[in-house]
Amino acid sequence: MKTIKYIILISLSITVLGCKKDKPSNEKLNVVTTTTMITDLVKNIGGEYINLQGLMGSGVDPHLYKASEGDVTKLVNADIIFYNGLHLEGKLVEVFKKMKTKTPIALGDGLDKKGLIGSDYFASNYDPHVWFNIDYFIAYGEKVTQTLKEKDTKNAQLFEENWQNYYKQLIELKEQIKIKIEELPEEKRILVTAHDAFNYFGKSYDFEVVGLQGLSTATEAGVQDVQKLSAFIIEKDIKAIFVESSVPKRTIEALQAAVKSKGHEVEIGGTLYSDALGNAGTVEGTYIGMYTYNVQTIVNALK
Repeated sequence: MKTIKYIILISLSITVLGCKKDKPSNEKLNVVTTTTMITDLVKNIGGEYINLQGLMGSGVDPHLYKASEGDVTKLVNADIIFYNGLHLEGKLVEVFKKMKTKTPIALGDGLDKKGLIGSDYFASNYDPHVWFNIDYFIAYGEKVTQTLKEKDTKNAQLFEENWQNYYKQLIELKEQIKIKIEELPEEKRILVTAHDAFNYFGKSYDFEVVGLQGLSTATEAGVQDVQKLSAFIIEKDIKAIFVESSVPKRTIEALQAAVKSKGHEVEIGGTLYSDALGNAGTVEGTYIGMYTYNVQTIVNALK
């Protein structure tokens, strides 16, 4: 019943707000983004030449996120909407479907599906956490730049310059991450987290990645999942496991307790940023800062 009422409310909001006046040619583009990673990316490319609004903040789980009436207003008034796609923002799909006057851009849907990680347990059949492959995030940036240039031709050169500058930073990030990870012996590269958000990271840097929950945090970890993973941690002599900023830490604490009940110890190595960046104004509040922080936390705890 709550779901039906929610859909009706959103539908009415879109209908009421749907009649939008044309934008004067000298005004900035209104750009709306969903996740914090995409918001940071668009901010680096669009800079002061766009009006940017991100729907989700620090610590927000995009798997479970529902649009508020205020969000709908932002979406209806947007010139461009960028979202991840691949079913990451599953509860926003109904809103996007009802927006007949514009087509939100799903950045993930533009990737070559041959390189994506499949899943038998997730609705899209693809792992949506593609930003942990920096090359895929670069592909996102190229699409954002292309779209902004097409929508605002007078600032096209400025968008391109911003992108080229940010692209260089992302290439440098790849090099720094590789150097840091080389500090960790290959046999210690086992990453245990709250849910399966780090598979692209694992594939890029030869980590075995195990999540207590599935790809979506909408799934729940059961007692058998905890017991099975605790046995794995003991067998592999894993020294640290990790909580995530956007996922309640109780499941990882239950896993730690299960290991301890069997006469072994495993530390909680720190909090990783998976589905959302850190607080605005902090180093972890940017994509590059988040990635750097995560890798430093992982390597330092496991080695």
